Amino acid sequence: MGISICHQLSEIPAESWNALGDGDNPFIRHEFLSAMEANDCLGEEQGWLPHHILFHGEDETLLGAIPLYLKDNSYGEFVFDWGWADAYHRNGIEYYPKLVSSIPYTPAQGPRILLHPDADRESVATALIDASVSLAQEMNLSSLHYLFTLDEDTRRLHEKGLILRMGVQYHWHNRGYKDFDDYLSHFASKKRKNVRQERRKVQQANIDIEIRHGDEIPDELWPSVHHYYEATFYKKGGYPTLTQAFFRQVARSMPRNLVVFLARHEGKYVAASICFRGEKTLYGRHWGCDERFDSLHFELCYYQGLDYAIQQGLEHFEPGAQGEHKVSRGFEPTATWSAHWIAHPQFAQAIADHCQREQRAMEHYIESLHEHLPFRSEQA
Repeated sequence: MGISICHQLSEIPAESWNALGDGDNPFIRHEFLSAMEANDCLGEEQGWLPHHILFHGEDETLLGAIPLYLKDNSYGEFVFDWGWADAYHRNGIEYYPKLVSSIPYTPAQGPRILLHPDADRESVATALIDASVSLAQEMNLSSLHYLFTLDEDTRRLHEKGLILRMGVQYHWHNRGYKDFDDYLSHFASKKRKNVRQERRKVQQANIDIEIRHGDEIPDELWPSVHHYYEATFYKKGGYPTLTQAFFRQVARSMPRNLVVFLARHEGKYVAASICFRGEKTLYGRHWGCDERFDSLHFELCYYQGLDYAIQQGLEHFEPGAQGEHKVSRGFEPTATWSAHWIAHPQFAQAIADHCQREQRAMEHYIESLHEHLPFRSEQA
């Protein structure tokens, strides 16, 4: 019974790890996280070193865990702390390395304190949080960060004294829509017309859309799918960390959780949008294209996902980080949370003050965005 640290998820039986999840979030599954570790997506080169914290019961049953990584950079986190790191550097203090509980390269909300249904939830969660802070202290690290936490974990971390930070994303919620037209019927007239015009432009360009799950993607198509994943990173000067081998593995191990929307023009693929789905939620993750077509990004990344979510009876669609343009298409501004333990007392106070001021500004920002939702006034 007690706490241990795991540096390779392959050492843990998949069924034991997956018994800790709620079944909805695909990113915390053993198949997803272990595929990253096994296919050169993580490691010293990328700056993500697994330090997962485990809690075993007296009979060696895995009762809880925290997916945790030692980081020597802030790449792939999407809760931006570059300013904090710079302030440390200007004061002659090392900010890196640090510990991060998150899903690498994945700005999606989800459980970070994973608990078995039979566990004493509060006591095991407390033990895990304490262990994460103790590990940061023992390793003489600057900080510990829990990113994109759900409400229950946010509460627990706040009660343990971690600093909360608010962000914003844009999420869609299914209110029992029968189909996409039914969804649009709740829009104000002008907004509804704009969406229909955008979709019509894609149709008039003679673009066909295919939807393929992981087990419906043949071997010969994978180079194209991965090419579109890489393309956006190269265009924006980023670094594509997810390998083709990773995508192939999750397509085999999580075949119905991977959803790829492909655009074909004159018999040739020209764009793709890569999503993952859980039992209740569709998550938009990556997009890329070879040719510019008016409104194709909106069609492939938003409208196809919305249509799919409605047809599949999914309750939510989280299309990824950032993007105010999502609001006019019915994605609602939604607060996201992270929690931070800072070792340095003076920096801890300064960061706490910053986060409080930032939260007030963020609350006003979210309130102002609601005015731009497309729904008729009685629906807003």
